[in-house]
Amino acid sequence: MSQALKDRTKKFALDVWQLCSKLPHSREFNNYVNQLLRCSSSIAANYRAAMRAKSNADFINKLKIVEEEADESQFFLELLQSINRDESLSQEFERLLKEVDQLISITVASLKTARSKFKK
Repeated sequence: MSQALKDRTKKFALDVWQLCSKLPHSREFNNYVNQLLRCSSSIAANYRAAMRAKSNADFINKLKIVEEEADESQFFLELLQSINRDESLSQEFERLLKEVDQLISITVASLKTARSKFKK
């Protein structure tokens, strides 16, 4: 577990917040935006919690939550990207989707490593 990944997950949450601040304010958008804000910030919060895990099982459990929240963030980014009508936000959606995909990949690889060490 690294400080770099801790910083990266926090930056992702902040970047999602910046994107969400530029989206329209309507009942429909607000529902998806609120969900995205919750799950994107939960990635960073749960990664931090994993760094303080009390056991291997606790670590794996917390990392699994990171994976789930990242997957949920990806879903809501894709959903909002599909209904977005502001072309100026297209590149930001693409960048954030690439970042969350990388965060998922890193988390899955970390889970595989942790599980193999836990079995020994």
